[in-house]
Amino acid sequence: MRAVWKGAVTFGLVNVPVKLYSATEDHDVSLHQVHDEDGGRIRYQRVCEIDGKVVEYKNIDKAYDDGERTVIITDEDLKSLPAERSREIEVVEFVPTEQIDPIMYDRSYYLEPDSASSKAYVLLRRTLESTDRTAIVRMALRQKTRLAALRVHGDVLMVQTLLWSDEVRAAEFPSLDEPVKISEKELDLSKQLVESLATDFEPEQFVDEYQAELRTLIEAKLEQGDAVDTAATFGEQPEEEGGEVIDLMEALRQSIAAKREGGSKDTAKAGSKGSSGGSGGSGGSKTAAKGSSASKSGAKAGSKSGAKSGDGEQKKRPAAKKKAAS
Repeated sequence: MRAVWKGAVTFGLVNVPVKLYSATEDHDVSLHQVHDEDGGRIRYQRVCEIDGKVVEYKNIDKAYDDGERTVIITDEDLKSLPAERSREIEVVEFVPTEQIDPIMYDRSYYLEPDSASSKAYVLLRRTLESTDRTAIVRMALRQKTRLAALRVHGDVLMVQTLLWSDEVRAAEFPSLDEPVKISEKELDLSKQLVESLATDFEPEQFVDEYQAELRTLIEAKLEQGDAVDTAATFGEQPEEEGGEVIDLMEALRQSIAAKREGGSKDTAKAGSKGSSGGSGGSGGSKTAAKGSSASKSGAKAGSKSGAKSGDGEQKKRPAAKKKAAS
């Protein structure tokens, strides 16, 4: 990884030199635009509206127009701002972690110690761990003043930039102001459905199916050309039915029944694969899981019993896709 920023975390008179690294990356397949008639690449050019000439990026400045006047802001102007020159991540307060609404989180960055001794870094990390608090910090990053949360992630300190309060829109929907009556039976069935899908969150169990299918399509087109048969590549896909469900109780009952039926089938499948594999139960299923997501759900079913079996498959391809509305 390449550091995107260098500076120091400061709280009180304590100074912790750090390097900042992006903690996430985009895994999407990169596509570009082409002309549909001849496949020619579409490229965008920066053209000056006064002389009609193409302008190189290095010769472009920013400007602000208030409707009557225009002022040009150069890169040198922006670099001269006091906040931009700051190399500090200033801790302004420590708050209970649960008080930060997840909707506020923006981008995540790792912090690496940037000094001969990491004692101050470890001290700050252990302090945050022992107090169960998150540090609210201010910093300048990429020509913007940022508010951020500094917290512990494993053995690493990280900052997650926060949106400013006026950047979070209010959720104002008149339809939610109308009174809705929920019966005890409806609530009970809804809770049963939740329990049938309850498990521990394991991020690695989920895959980006769209990107995987897009890569499959690209490979097929590279081998077969534009005449590729998508039905042969992906199989016949049934039309998905959507729309509002009128009978909410019946929808809940059917969802629970479908979950139980799918769970019992996956449990039987996991048991048979485990015994034939010679390693028993969940061990055999885990080996089979490497081949397909369906086998992966069997592995979970083999190690869990009752209503929770088959959760892995349900995570990736929910059996009931109908929407329920009261």
